[in-house]
Amino acid sequence: MHRTVFARLSSGALLGACLALLPACSEKIPERPAATPASAPASAPASAPAAGTSQGPADGYDIARMDLKPVPSAVSAERHTGSFALGASLNMGAALKPLDPSPVKEVRLDTTHKVIDIAPGVKFSAWTFGDTVPGPTVRARVGDRIRFTMTNRSDEAMPGVNVTAAPMMHSMDFHSAMVSPQDKYKSIAPGQTISFEFTLNYPGVYMYHCGTPMVLEHIASGMYGMMIVEPRGGYPTKVDREYAIIQSEFYTRPDPGKRKVDGVPLYVLDGERVRTKAPTYTVFNGRYNGMVEQPLPSNPGERVRLFVLNVGPSNTSSFHVVGTIFDRVWFEGNPDNQWRGAQTVLLGSSNSAIVEFMVPEAGSYVMVDHHFANASQGAIGLIAAGAQPPGGDPEHHNIPATQLVPTEPVAQKAQLAFQSKCLACHSLGGGDKLGPDLLGVTKRHDAAWLARWLKSPEQMLQTDPTAKAMLDRWKVPMPNQGLSDDEVKGYLAYFKWADANVQPAKTAVAPAAAASAPASGPSR
Repeated sequence: MHRTVFARLSSGALLGACLALLPACSEKIPERPAATPASAPASAPASAPAAGTSQGPADGYDIARMDLKPVPSAVSAERHTGSFALGASLNMGAALKPLDPSPVKEVRLDTTHKVIDIAPGVKFSAWTFGDTVPGPTVRARVGDRIRFTMTNRSDEAMPGVNVTAAPMMHSMDFHSAMVSPQDKYKSIAPGQTISFEFTLNYPGVYMYHCGTPMVLEHIASGMYGMMIVEPRGGYPTKVDREYAIIQSEFYTRPDPGKRKVDGVPLYVLDGERVRTKAPTYTVFNGRYNGMVEQPLPSNPGERVRLFVLNVGPSNTSSFHVVGTIFDRVWFEGNPDNQWRGAQTVLLGSSNSAIVEFMVPEAGSYVMVDHHFANASQGAIGLIAAGAQPPGGDPEHHNIPATQLVPTEPVAQKAQLAFQSKCLACHSLGGGDKLGPDLLGVTKRHDAAWLARWLKSPEQMLQTDPTAKAMLDRWKVPMPNQGLSDDEVKGYLAYFKWADANVQPAKTAVAPAAAASAPASGPSR
């Protein structure tokens, strides 16, 4: 019956009936007061707009109030020969200095080709902004004007010039800008200089990178950096420490010409790995385990703010800090995009976040990509807060027990491979895991036996009584890693070096009872 009545009502009659019910509804359900943005300071809006109207305060994101008419860019043949990076707003490391109050930020980031160190014993032929990878972090605020200048200096002689890439076209793409890409982001030849200006209209943590085709190769070669754009009124919280964390991927292979730099083999971009998203290193701030070697300082009870940017170029990041919880997360670095009480922040390529947390007590707090395949490739860092507690051990979440580095290049390369592939099942001086502690392995087995085991463990398990005895004890068969003869020699060199230099940990790790888990280490 009800269906029949409604079917016979005209649309006008139905609308009138609904309108007639509105007063009664409004009387029963009180109107909810307008919400105050959680990220806005108590004394001022998150971004101070122009004067409000009789209808209320102005919208901080009002397009009509933004500067969307920058002047055209200028390209010249004038070559800059001074510092590769200039500007009071630039930050050259993880620690960030306070905002430069100047409303106009002069920023120079020249491009270079140079050899950088991305891991112990790994020299990589890179392309840079400002002669560093990543490029300097630019810090500014909404309403500031950026006057940017860049000279393409990829043709200049640099240390190791005989092994760097040939000069080529480069450009700059600021994600923080609202400009015509055809005018501002055009490629310039070696020796040319481009200048352009733009006003910062939105707060956030933004990526900048080279936009010259193929963009994938330019970013993978090191041409990226961070720009922090603060809200007009600043951030709604106060902190004791601020650091910039930039995650990126390297795709390397040994130089086909077998060239060396300072006696160390040169590595170059691996185009096939780039296209298949198979990095050899995933790092924070341009270096494998760089912030493990040099932790970021803090103290118990302090509030820390991290500006985190995943530049990719292709993979995601699951950023996490072991031992604390993110009190605030501002996705894309904008306080209007706020989460509270987060454990991990998922960032796609070029996504960013500001994370804040309290350091509860003395200890080493591990920054890690919780996508542990990335962590095993170097996306790890430490926040060192006060003295290490008694019995504290920084080995956690894929950080190796020792930070000693062999001097022989072949052993250095094997150490990186061991840390990437083997730490899930083995330690080196930290005690047994799914498989045995491998410290002392060259004393338990001769080199010929170890070489056969590394090369063909499945065949050894069929014929060798020692291999069969290990399987009876550990239950998990050693997988064939498909190692080349040179890789086998590298592992043997690394194990021999470790047996002569690494001391076992005071507290061994208890063996894990996991009969069905796959083993990944190169040796038993």
